[in-house]
Amino acid sequence: MKLPLTIHRARLGPAEFKVIRPARPPARAALSDGNWYLHVQVDQQAAQLLAALWSLAATSPRSLVHVPLRRTDPETGGPGLDLVLLHHSLQFPPSRWKELRARLGPGRPQTADLPGPASTDPAPDRWPQRHHQENRDLFHQHVHAGTLFMTGSAKLFADTAWFFADVAHQGSGHVFAHPDRPHYCATLGPYGNLISTGRGLHIVYRDRWPEP
Repeated sequence: MKLPLTIHRARLGPAEFKVIRPARPPARAALSDGNWYLHVQVDQQAAQLLAALWSLAATSPRSLVHVPLRRTDPETGGPGLDLVLLHHSLQFPPSRWKELRARLGPGRPQTADLPGPASTDPAPDRWPQRHHQENRDLFHQHVHAGTLFMTGSAKLFADTAWFFADVAHQGSGHVFAHPDRPHYCATLGPYGNLISTGRGLHIVYRDRWPEP
């Protein structure tokens, strides 16, 4: 799978950071802060892109993957959020994101060659220790400067890309087959011992969008 990207580099003091963005941000996607969950609304193309970027984050431990999603929530009219995916090992403080973002230039184009579309099925549970109370390999969430930060490990990102792939694969067919019950979603956490601090992501397929 070919994934067009732009690569940005900027310094904060002695440290240089690499930021990866999709060359074409999703046109029909929104991320907003709800009462119980963080809501992600996507059409099929946006869900496919997010699944690919989630997989990319798994193989990019020295980079921040930035997905510009900030638009008004098409359902509630509330403010939207951007999204950043990063590894624990990078130890990047979200409080410095606004400063880093301001230093990013236009970037240079690059194409990532991913193995293929993310699987639409949950991976076999090759990680049974995740269900143990002492498991510490969990996502951590922070919201800062209008941006949701999802901080995790390579395995966490690799094993959870399927949530977006499932919505991309199943959402449109469900809406067509069930016009009286058009809601199709997947929920990443908070249950299943995947998220330590924060709330689950409620990923909803949406086929109708207001004109920009």
